[in-house]
Amino acid sequence: MSDTDSGRQTAAALAGLQDVLNALLGPEGCPWDKTQTPETLCDYVIEEAFELVDCIRSGDIPGTAEELGDVLFLLLFVATLAKNRGDFTLAEAFDTAAAKMIRRHPHVFADCTIKDREELLRNWERIKRSEKAEKTGLYASLPKGLPPLLKAYRVHSKAARAGFTWDGDAAMAEHLAVERAEFEAAVAAGDAAAMAEEFGDYLFSLTEYGRRLGLKANACLDGAVNKFLTRYKAMEKLAAARGLDLDALDMAAKNALWEEIKAPG
Repeated sequence: MSDTDSGRQTAAALAGLQDVLNALLGPEGCPWDKTQTPETLCDYVIEEAFELVDCIRSGDIPGTAEELGDVLFLLLFVATLAKNRGDFTLAEAFDTAAAKMIRRHPHVFADCTIKDREELLRNWERIKRSEKAEKTGLYASLPKGLPPLLKAYRVHSKAARAGFTWDGDAAMAEHLAVERAEFEAAVAAGDAAAMAEEFGDYLFSLTEYGRRLGLKANACLDGAVNKFLTRYKAMEKLAAARGLDLDALDMAAKNALWEEIKAPG
């Protein structure tokens, strides 16, 4: 299929989805849909976005396609409600996004040469800040509602683009060791408030250490959690197959099952 044919097919599908939404919001439409506002849809947008990310990370292609459709439907829903109350149109949102991407990629759309990825990111950050003169400061555009681990990554990423970070990975690793020692000292002292503060500092620094190594803390932790859940479910299944009450087993027996599940093959 050519790009032109694909574009026509996408446009037709978008028009079809808009027709469905218009029917839902029409006189004979759905009572629930007709009471929605952009504000009431916010939680659904976030929930569907998480479901989409889960499918992508798990390699579920059919699920990714379905959840992507759900997210797109909600975005279209928000845009339609915004149009109906005179805020903006979907076309205006598309035009704004296209103009923004062109403006932020002068190395693609203008005569600008970028020597490496770091310069590209610094240039991106500089352009972003210049776009909104009324918002001052490096973190003015940082979304307030980001999950803490993702926010930590973004904070460090922006700081690095501004040149405010450790000189090298060795210095970063040394700082991380210091943060861990401070946390362990707070634990040894039994100071609950200090433990919470130092644990937060350690996580914040660990997030930066991972970022410098090309690791995103949020995705890494999600992978670790899912790996644990998969193994625990397998342990439950193995215990049941052997007629064992998993909850009644002592820790040594549970660990034996856990190691058996972890064993390759």
